[in-house]
Amino acid sequence: MHAFYQLVAGPLTWAAFVIFLAGLTFRLVQMVLLARKSEPFIFSYMSLKYSLRSIAHWIVPFATLRWRTSPVMTIVTFAFHICLVATPLFLLSHIVLWDEAWRIKWWALPDSVADVMTVIVIAGCLFFAIRRVIRPEVRFLTDGSDYLLLALTAAPFVTGLMAYHQWTQGPWMTIAHMLSGQLLLVAIPFTRLRHMLLGWLTRAYMGSEFGGVRRARDY
Repeated sequence: MHAFYQLVAGPLTWAAFVIFLAGLTFRLVQMVLLARKSEPFIFSYMSLKYSLRSIAHWIVPFATLRWRTSPVMTIVTFAFHICLVATPLFLLSHIVLWDEAWRIKWWALPDSVADVMTVIVIAGCLFFAIRRVIRPEVRFLTDGSDYLLLALTAAPFVTGLMAYHQWTQGPWMTIAHMLSGQLLLVAIPFTRLRHMLLGWLTRAYMGSEFGGVRRARDY
């Protein structure tokens, strides 16, 4: 058991981070090369000013028409994504691991706050899954992989909550937490989850086109 734990906590963790970073780099290079080949004119009107303007409006709740017309979806989306990113980054137990490995540490969330944020992520995954069932326009575009990705996203948070509160005996839940987190990292560059990188670039492109070419707002 100890040897398996060391394998998961050591080599498999490193492998997951390497695949994650290499995969995102590959996707970025692939997208740039594809754009150069199929639509090389895009680079002629890419604008930092209009890119940042578009991104700034889309990362502020209710700053765009789309966000204002779907208030519930907006609140859930922002709460979900903020907690999804902030919880693992500012979780005390994760920071301790960084400190032990690299002597790097930063401010940590109180455990009670981290628990609430973890529950928000899990609830957000359930919300998105139910929405895919009850909304016809979303159900039409949904297949099994979408539910699998939601389960994959929720898994590190479910197992992490259970491991922290010791709701099971032995180290198995901690191992499951690490494995599910590693699997999520590996999946990001090769699934729709890659929008964590490509979404920013899409907004930059749309902001540049609308602002610099069409002279209109995209928000």
